[in-house]
Amino acid sequence: MTDIRTQVEQIVRELVQAGRLERGQLVVIGTSTSEVLGQHIGTSGSETVAQHIYDAVEAVRAECGFYPVYQCCEHLNRALVMEREAMQRYGLEQVSVIPVPKAGGSMAAYAYKHLSHAVVVETVQAHAGIDIGGTLIGMHLKRVAVPFRPRVRTIGQAAVAAAFTRPKLIGGARAVYEQQAPESSGACE
Repeated sequence: MTDIRTQVEQIVRELVQAGRLERGQLVVIGTSTSEVLGQHIGTSGSETVAQHIYDAVEAVRAECGFYPVYQCCEHLNRALVMEREAMQRYGLEQVSVIPVPKAGGSMAAYAYKHLSHAVVVETVQAHAGIDIGGTLIGMHLKRVAVPFRPRVRTIGQAAVAAAFTRPKLIGGARAVYEQQAPESSGACE
């Protein structure tokens, strides 16, 4: 289980750096703890696996200042668990439900119990995300999503996919897309 925490921390750090994430931005985390254990999604949820993933995300969040947003399973229409402060900052609307392992998933249920002031919202437009086990987080990412390939490609038995987002490129042949001044390299360096 310590490998899970180490691997998740590495993936989150790489994503923060590659996506140049800044303090206060949203990172959606979709997780099938069943898939991490080598089982079919939704069949063998594990609070222990959820704890290790949560602890890893929290370690990086404490340094970098992003808001983690934990995606529920399809039984809650892939709603999301997040801190009340983030919900208010982004003008989102709270919904009334409490995720539990069999309706929301072990990861979302664990996050709901352990975030300081947890709330559930229906949707977000996150700046980046990590999908552990094929939970389909794309619906919660801002446009335009840029696929990111972390060095660690699996957590336990679960495949990992990740993405960060960038502003749309608009204009034509005369448009300029690069800033002349040096850009920030993100919250964590």
